[in-house]
Amino acid sequence: MTLPEDGAARLSVRQAAFIGVGAMVGAGIFALLGAAGEVAGAAVWLSFLIAGAVAILQGYSFARLGARFPSAGGLLEYVVRAFGNGHVTGVVAWLLLAANAIITAMVAVSFGSYASGAFADGSAGWAKVFAVLVVTLMTVLNVLGAQAVARAQTIVVVVVVGILTVFAIATLSDLDPSLLAFSGYPSLSDIVSSVALTFFAFLGFGVITFTAKDLADPARQLPRAVYLALGIATAVYVAVALGVFGTLTVDEVVESGGTALAVAAQPVLGDAGYWLMTVTALFATAGATNSGLYPAAGLCEQMAATGQFPPALGRRFGGRAAAGVLLTAAVAIVLSVGFALTAIASIGSAVALIVFALVSAGHLRIREQTGASTVLLVLAVGSAAVVLVTFAVTTLVDEPATAVTLVVVLLASVAADLLWKRRHRPADDAPLTTTG
Repeated sequence: MTLPEDGAARLSVRQAAFIGVGAMVGAGIFALLGAAGEVAGAAVWLSFLIAGAVAILQGYSFARLGARFPSAGGLLEYVVRAFGNGHVTGVVAWLLLAANAIITAMVAVSFGSYASGAFADGSAGWAKVFAVLVVTLMTVLNVLGAQAVARAQTIVVVVVVGILTVFAIATLSDLDPSLLAFSGYPSLSDIVSSVALTFFAFLGFGVITFTAKDLADPARQLPRAVYLALGIATAVYVAVALGVFGTLTVDEVVESGGTALAVAAQPVLGDAGYWLMTVTALFATAGATNSGLYPAAGLCEQMAATGQFPPALGRRFGGRAAAGVLLTAAVAIVLSVGFALTAIASIGSAVALIVFALVSAGHLRIREQTGASTVLLVLAVGSAAVVLVTFAVTTLVDEPATAVTLVVVLLASVAADLLWKRRHRPADDAPLTTTG
């Protein structure tokens, strides 16, 4: 293993965790409540709790792998260790690169919508301008380095979690218990079905695996960062869901859509509640854009080093600007300006579920090296599979455009891998460069 340069700035456990929290507590909590409420009713808090449990099982697998194989390549290192440096790793790498760009674009569009509503009377044109601006600004932060990303995320997470905590306390202190009565909950199958939606809010924790290169002792710090981030996100989501559905009826939440938090805050916090939630949304979506770009540098550089990606994707312009970050930002900008992203809003979730299931399944093959529990790994694989199947049944069947786009992304990733490897074959079973 190779150590980073002496004197290099290191991330703390808190900073690494906050990068993950910033990636998770983004647009999801603002956009998901209405959609989840349509399926799970007032039991959305249970849906978030179950989704958090599924995420923690994946986090256990990732944490054990990260402690044993810390790498700038993040979770792709785990894929290499389990499946070798062949086509599986290549396809997963291209899938992750595509998913990162899509999710970053989605979050940027969400930022643009909130910013336009607050400062430009909801103008669609200004929404696109704000989306481009936030991607550009966060790209600059990523070019400046991990410490710049971490400092920005610390500010974002403190503001977002702080305001959401105030919101949760205010609404929970004034909630109507009858609105949360178990007698009004839908069937268990409906609640489980909604997990396919609420799990989207936890996807960002995988970003933490890419911080290994910036940690002084990744074997010890990475697992702590993963568990801390997932714990914070789960607590915030459950508390917010209880506050919203304990203040508004299910119909009111569904009708409110992305402004459900603002509407729920008004009875307790007055008109200031709307602006408070708008500020929170702007910080959260900006932070999620920042975190979405962060993994691209390590992913592309490590994949280029092992022959999975063209060498050009591993370059740094001027010694700082990573080609992977610039490519992800460029694709995100094109998507946010030129496409209606509602049709592919669930693609990132589906791709992440596929990758998470593959990582945990591969972990079973090398569990002797990590000392991980077989039972917990089986539960991790099984829970991811259940959520993925539920997602396919509840979402893809009703949204053919999403299903088609998912197939296109999968086929494009396979094609990119095959076309590149016709010209260059990577070394078999070559591990990524690790740190620690």
